[in-house]
Parts: sequence; C-alpha cells; structure tokens
Amino acid sequence: MMRLGRIERYVLGQQLKALGVALAIIAALVMLIDFVEVSRGLNSDGELSGFKVLSLIAVKSPSVIVQLLPFVFLFGTLGAFVSLNRRSELIAMRAAGVSAWRFVLPAAACAFILGIVTVTTIAPLAAWGDSIWQSERGRIGGGGSATEEAQPVWLREGDDNRQMIIRGERQDRTTGQLIDATFFIYSITPDGERRFTERIDAKTANLTAGRWRLTDVVGGQGGQQAVRYATLDLPSDLADEEAFQQFERPQSLSIWSLPGQTHRIKSAGFASTAYDLRFQQLLATPLMFAAMSILAAAFSLRLMRLGDMARMAVSAVVLGFGFFFVNQFSAAMGSAEVIPAFLAAWLPAILTALAALTLLFYTEDG
Repeated sequence: MMRLGRIERYVLGQQLKALGVALAIIAALVMLIDFVEVSRGLNSDGELSGFKVLSLIAVKSPSVIVQLLPFVFLFGTLGAFVSLNRRSELIAMRAAGVSAWRFVLPAAACAFILGIVTVTTIAPLAAWGDSIWQSERGRIGGGGSATEEAQPVWLREGDDNRQMIIRGERQDRTTGQLIDATFFIYSITPDGERRFTERIDAKTANLTAGRWRLTDVVGGQGGQQAVRYATLDLPSDLADEEAFQQFERPQSLSIWSLPGQTHRIKSAGFASTAYDLRFQQLLATPLMFAAMSILAAAFSLRLMRLGDMARMAVSAVVLGFGFFFVNQFSAAMGSAEVIPAFLAAWLPAILTALAALTLLFYTEDG
C-alpha cells in the first residue's frame, strides 16, 4: 500500500476542501432549479405546503446531483491545484524535486475511492429518492388510480418452447384480476421461429399460485372451431406480487437492484438495453471521477510566471464539457443499440483517462 507523505496529505486536504465547495455550489444550483420547477409545475395552484415542496426537492435533487458529480471533481480539483499554483506552493514542491505524479496520483486515487462510495452508497439513496419523486409527481399531477385502472395491461411470459402474450382491457385493483383478458399463445420451433398456436379470451383472469384461473372462456386454435369453458387453468411462471408492477426507470434503481431487475425484464421477454447500460455506467463511474481529477490537475500545473493559466483553466473546463457530451452521445448510441452497452458506458471514461494521462505525461515528462 502506498504510504502518503506530508505533501500528499496536504494536497489531498486542499482537494477535499475544494471538492466540498464545488459540490455545495452545484447542489445549490440544482436545488434552486428544482424549486422553480416544482413551484411552477406541481404547485401551480398553491395546494402544496412549503414543507411538502422542500421534501419533494430533497428526494428529486440528489439524482441530478449524482449525474453532475464528474463536474464536481473537474471544478474542485482544478480549483485546488490552481490555488496551490497561485500561492507558489506547487512551485516550491517542484523546486524541491517532488514529481507531479506524487500529488496527482493520490488525488486520482481519492477520486476513484469516492467514486466507489458514490456508486455503492450515495447513488442507491439518490435512486430511492428518484423513485419516490416519480410516484409523488404522478399522484400530485393527476396520475391517480382511476387513470391507471382504465389503461390496458400487457404481460409476457414463457420459455424456449412456449411464449404467451397477455392483454387485459383493465385491471381491478381490489381483486387484482384482469378484466376482458386475451391470451395469445405461441410455440417456438427448434430453429427459434415463433408460430401462433392458440388464442384464448376470458371474462376475468386471476393469477394465483403459479397459474392463471380464467372464467367464461372462449378458446380456439388455428383452423379449428372455438371451444367454450366455464373455467380454465393455465400454468404461469410469473410471481403474482410482481407481475403487475410497472418496470421502474433505470435511474430509479441502485447498482444492487439492477441485475435482478434486468433478469426479470429479460425473463418477461422485454429488451433490457437501458438497464444494462445504466449498470455499466455505474461501474465506470469511479474511473470517470479519477479521469476528471487527472485532467484538471494536468491543466493546472503550468507555472503562473509563464502565463496563460486562465487559458489553460478554461481549456480544462471546455474539454471536460466535451467529454461529458461525448458521454451523453455514447449513452444515446448505446440506448439505440448502435453500439454495445458495455462499450457505450466505458468508452467515454477510458477516452477521458487516456487524454488526461497523455496531457500529464506531456506536461511533466515532456
């Protein structure tokens, strides 16, 4: 384990202070914008109390702040090293023979560790708050139960041999039954082709104990006469407590919940690209934080007496924004399945890290 000396501890202390200031500024801006959005949107009629508005902001803002944390490390590290440079402390360190790697790499390692803490602890709390915000916004904005009951319900289940697509005209919230349900049953051929085999219409469909209990049923296979049943049971692998739950947004799930949710979505036959992408982005977050710290440090090592410090700082900010937009563009390409989710998530972080290390090599070692 690398042993930190007094210089490294001092630089880390300055960096943490600057990161705290940058985080406070960005958090204040985000919360101010969210306050205006909630006040003009959900609270346009003045029905929400001040405490309720603040509680909504408290659960909504953290998810946005977590997305902007790369800028916290960019601005915070840049501010710390520029301040050290302006006070000639970096000059004294370099004159004493201290390599820039001795205080840049600990700063990057600190950012990497904070990234791990963010992904494993802070981001799950922010995701939990985002899920609360989504449900509260739907409830306050008029997305009540009456609207939900009027919407059709679609489900899908099956395995490699049989697939079943289920449509309910509506769902009775008191009993959990599907009303006016239709079951489209397909068989899977050995070459993977899906062929329609049967359609079943039922007045009600109730999911309990691993089976669908249908009442007032009319069923028929292709080319055959329809048959009526008073009741009919169909096997099911859906869990009754989860079958009718809406899939949450990827941003509303923590890194601990994403694998299970992804497996459930794949088992239901739906595309899980957005969830795979979110999971890989969370894994790449510590590397992105470290890369932003190295990038900011590399741009602030130029001696004040040589001039152009302001230009270098502005260049670091512009380049950081550029990598952020590359990250967003890559995520859009991954969501559209143009490139794999793994590549879409890791490519921006790797490119940022390579660019930062290249600049640091050029600045320090020529």
